[in-house]
Amino acid sequence: MKLIKNIQSIAKEVLQKEAIAVHNLIERIDDEFEKCVHLILNSGGRVVVSGIGKSAIVGQKIVATLNSTGTPALFMHAGDAIHGDLGMIQNNDVVIVISRSGDTPEIKVLIPLLKRTGVNIIAMLSNRDSYLGRNAHLVLHAYAPLEADPLNLAPTTSTTVTMALGDALAICLLEARGFTHQDFAKFHPGGSLGKRLYLKVCDLYPNNALPAVSEHATLKEVILEITSKRLGATSVVKESGKMAGIITDGDLRRMLNQHAGEVLPGLVASDIMTTHPISVGPEEYAVNALEIMQSRSITQVVVVEDDCIVGFVHLHDLLREGLV
Repeated sequence: MKLIKNIQSIAKEVLQKEAIAVHNLIERIDDEFEKCVHLILNSGGRVVVSGIGKSAIVGQKIVATLNSTGTPALFMHAGDAIHGDLGMIQNNDVVIVISRSGDTPEIKVLIPLLKRTGVNIIAMLSNRDSYLGRNAHLVLHAYAPLEADPLNLAPTTSTTVTMALGDALAICLLEARGFTHQDFAKFHPGGSLGKRLYLKVCDLYPNNALPAVSEHATLKEVILEITSKRLGATSVVKESGKMAGIITDGDLRRMLNQHAGEVLPGLVASDIMTTHPISVGPEEYAVNALEIMQSRSITQVVVVEDDCIVGFVHLHDLLREGLV
């Protein structure tokens, strides 16, 4: 079957329609939207999101976003609600009912039952002048007059708009609660995202050897220490145990290039070392160590505590943890 339009033009048209619909939501963020935020904040309960069909799928995504950003939420399918799931609703919960038309049979059955529980109902819909719109306490107006498909039937623009409005609600609640990076880390401990939020330098450097030489170590001793510890560098330590500096394999290459063709029997570690190396503390987040390495084009960073070198973090450590 031959398409009348070019495939790329169809795809671009869909994205343009959805982008325009989302942009038009901006003018619908009003006092009623703000009241919804305050209602949820002051309820002391959870947000119960309900819907049917594609609205149910969007509702599950909104629930996931709310939970991960500090607002306790759960999903209740509108069809299952009338077969026992209404029992999950508590007195101080707020119920968000999602429906494009607001007039589906399941919604018309659900709303009177919700009202009997005494909970506050927020409608998230396109058609304000609908059964749901008239019977909700507040309305989040996810206005989507046209779907993106040529038949104006497949839930496309309407689901995109609803999801975007759900994101706006979740982020407003996040900011109102003073939700922090540490809070986010508690809810996202898994995967590279979680590690970016909680993994610290002290979780990494103890797994590595600690190469070290004295200030008077010979060039041969420096090379052997760097090679044996396989971190591409060694610390240089004073007699007091404090840090004198570090020597990297790059320092060695630059030194050898500078003294090309010369005999270098008298060189010691203090002649080669960098006295003020780039360093981090043990409690620094690993992702910050990564940013330092990337910005300075280096492959390791020294970990310093109380003027003593306690370890190295290498780029390979961060690669293994999935931060790169």
